[in-house]
Amino acid sequence: MCIWARFRGFILLLTFFIYTCYHMSRKPISVVKSRLHQNCSELIKPTNDSHSINDTTWCDWAPFDRNNYKELLGAVDNAFLVAYAIGMFISGIFGERLPLRYYLSAGMLLSGLFTSLFGLGYFWNIHMLWYFVLIQICNGLVQTTGWPSVVTCVGNWFGKGKRGLIMGIWNSHTSVGNILGSLIAGVWVNEQWGLSFVVPGIITAAMGILTFLFLIEYPEDVDCTPPQHHTSGGLEENQDPEDLGNSPKESSLESAARGSKEPSAQPAAISFLGALRIPGVVEFSLCLLFAKLVSYTFLYWLPLYIFNVAHFSAKEAGDLSTLFDVGGIIGGIMAGLISDYTNGRATTCCVMLILAAPMMFLYNSVGQKGITNSVVMLIICGALVNGPYALITTAVSADLGTHQSLKGNAKALSTVTAIIDGTGSIGAALGPLLAGLISPTGWNNVFYMLISADILACLLLCRLVYKEILAWKSFLNRDRGSSLALTHPR
Repeated sequence: MCIWARFRGFILLLTFFIYTCYHMSRKPISVVKSRLHQNCSELIKPTNDSHSINDTTWCDWAPFDRNNYKELLGAVDNAFLVAYAIGMFISGIFGERLPLRYYLSAGMLLSGLFTSLFGLGYFWNIHMLWYFVLIQICNGLVQTTGWPSVVTCVGNWFGKGKRGLIMGIWNSHTSVGNILGSLIAGVWVNEQWGLSFVVPGIITAAMGILTFLFLIEYPEDVDCTPPQHHTSGGLEENQDPEDLGNSPKESSLESAARGSKEPSAQPAAISFLGALRIPGVVEFSLCLLFAKLVSYTFLYWLPLYIFNVAHFSAKEAGDLSTLFDVGGIIGGIMAGLISDYTNGRATTCCVMLILAAPMMFLYNSVGQKGITNSVVMLIICGALVNGPYALITTAVSADLGTHQSLKGNAKALSTVTAIIDGTGSIGAALGPLLAGLISPTGWNNVFYMLISADILACLLLCRLVYKEILAWKSFLNRDRGSSLALTHPR
């Protein structure tokens, strides 16, 4: 007898920790940036330092001691993000065809290795740009194993009912990982900054071993009945299998679950073009491109912005930047809850994106005038920026990957997730790159770029928002008609 709720809770918790580690290992670079190039005139030169007296970059880490250090740091960021974006489109295809447990475990072990190798550059006294770029490219490729796999695994265990709320809470792993990565990196950033990478790398690799030992990919693997993703023959789409014990359909469901274990019953994996034809995939993918552009620019450049504009120390800037991720947790849960209640995923995203634009403008204008302003506005901006991003990458991806047009072929989930997040990752690569190129002209211009991207993300959802409004009107008209029929029977 399957203990459904216990297994499902365990999978939710395990995948939460898995992706927390993935994001934790990405965050240190944003904190360490301010240490790689800083204002050396404010520091006391050690007595045993070999640099000349007039050297104003003695405290910087070559090759980031040059005047174009922002472009070089942007190149390091972009190496990871471009590799991640390219690899994501391929990763979903592999994720459908390989056992998720092996795929995730290998990805986490390799990610831990490459994250640690970046930090070991400090202890090995490496000052070659190509080394850091190469490590970032390799890390970007192996990190693509994470997202399609964890979303597919959670989608295998959860039906559509309350998916937005559940995945909104679950998706806080992104922000929790960013917070942990910032705090861990902050411990060593002013001393041995290499440990800011080595420690998260070791934790990620250790989590990979636990994943190999304990991850359960499918409910059928432990004799549980899979969830119902869509209404079929009167069965509620969010009904848990444990509630089917007294149902006359129990025997047919059990036989279906047993049959799904047989090789002959496995559906064929969906093609890339077939996934693109699913209604809503293209719109949400393009929307995520611009939403993720905004989110990842904050992820990689916010600590440096606070360091330069508010003049905090590197550790204080890293710690303060975590408030953006705290807001992201709140925003993800709010977006999931509202979209479940209204059944309007696109409308929820659109409204939050509309509100995010003026809030980013206000944060840049008055956010650094006092610690209270900074704290409040960082949390609000984090909620409004990361809410739509979280909703699209979780509940929307799972909805589209189990869309009724697929006729129950759950093999599409990994590919759809990879397409949506892969397209979003193009924006994630563009955002930090553009920030590195634009920031020398002034931080105001960076924020104008972010606001423009936010507005474009909103516009791309207009067609889907219109369809949701028509659906609400149709539902209200039917509801009104039913009420009239009850009050005025013939």
